[in-house]
Amino acid sequence: MLDTFYGFYTPGLRSLKVVGGIADDVVKGLGEYGACMERPNTYGAGTGVTYNSEYLKVVWERLVQEAGAAVLLYAWVQEAAVSAGKIVSLTVATKQGLCKIIGKCFIDATGDADVSYFAGAPCEIAGEHEPAQMLTTTFKVVNVDVAQRKSVSKQEFHQRMAAAAESGRFQLPRREGSDHVTPIKSMMATNMTRVQSFESSGGKFRNATDPDLLTRAEIEGRRQALEYLRFLKAEIPGYAGSELVAFGTSIGVRETRRVHGELRVTKQDVLTARQFDDQVGLCGAPIEDHHEGSDTKWQYLPDGQCVGIPLRSLIPQKIENLFVAGRCFSATHDAHASIRSMAQCMAMGQAAGTAAALCVRLKRAPRELDFALLRDALLKAGAILSTP
Repeated sequence: MLDTFYGFYTPGLRSLKVVGGIADDVVKGLGEYGACMERPNTYGAGTGVTYNSEYLKVVWERLVQEAGAAVLLYAWVQEAAVSAGKIVSLTVATKQGLCKIIGKCFIDATGDADVSYFAGAPCEIAGEHEPAQMLTTTFKVVNVDVAQRKSVSKQEFHQRMAAAAESGRFQLPRREGSDHVTPIKSMMATNMTRVQSFESSGGKFRNATDPDLLTRAEIEGRRQALEYLRFLKAEIPGYAGSELVAFGTSIGVRETRRVHGELRVTKQDVLTARQFDDQVGLCGAPIEDHHEGSDTKWQYLPDGQCVGIPLRSLIPQKIENLFVAGRCFSATHDAHASIRSMAQCMAMGQAAGTAAALCVRLKRAPRELDFALLRDALLKAGAILSTP
């Protein structure tokens, strides 16, 4: 139920558009339905593209089908068969049982690095040795008087939230959550709840890939959402006559597994806006750390600058025919907290898909691919690989 693409633009005084290509096709498709709008981020993280998530489902499907790809929904990866360092097939679970998918090159876009994990590629487990981002259940509310809501500034909104929590009348673990307008009249979307993303007990570590932890988190997230809604109705102008219309389809997970790639992007890389010889995308989004506690930590890149996303961070170690795209890419916890933005995930997806197609066509392994060929193909397709 996320409803805003961040990462298309850099924040700060010099706003630059830094993601293009297929991501632009997605936004164009939403625009054809009148289902998106641009708006500033609450925390100064750059202009976001807020969309109607129901229309987005149709846009995704239409673009994939028009590209000639076969689509299979309701299939979850259970196992990867590996021979001589190559994935031979994936076993997926469906309503009719298990089936195998055979391919020459694979892309792991599961977010949780499921394919990489089952194939035996080395991964970092978020929360096991360093902090991990918390989980969030988003929710949407209708019948909001938006004009009244806008009479309360961000600072006052956060002050009211903190005061409500400190009074003991409301249980609000996060004290600076946000709400924002949507393309639908009188509907507001929220990002407020905060649920623990990992635990360690009895010598066993669990994170948000564990079904038991996820089950308890889903229940807790929805409970928190109703408490935040109670706060909004009681304490924030414009919400008195509002009503809950939807929870997120599932609880929002920010990080679980991150692969060990040929290169690991670091916090220093992000904050110094490092450029790479093999970069396939750009990111100007700040480090956004939803840590334990009541606040969120933000660290910004130099104004108008970007860190590059290197192809090597999309190539897991030890497997010869696998790319990753999205939040399971190779990065430290801090760097990940910047580059995991949705526009960057789309840029990674286009890069991984193009690279995989070239590898199959040229009969090359990912590490053997001539980067110049990939760079030229991405630029021809409208991707943005460097700032002006």
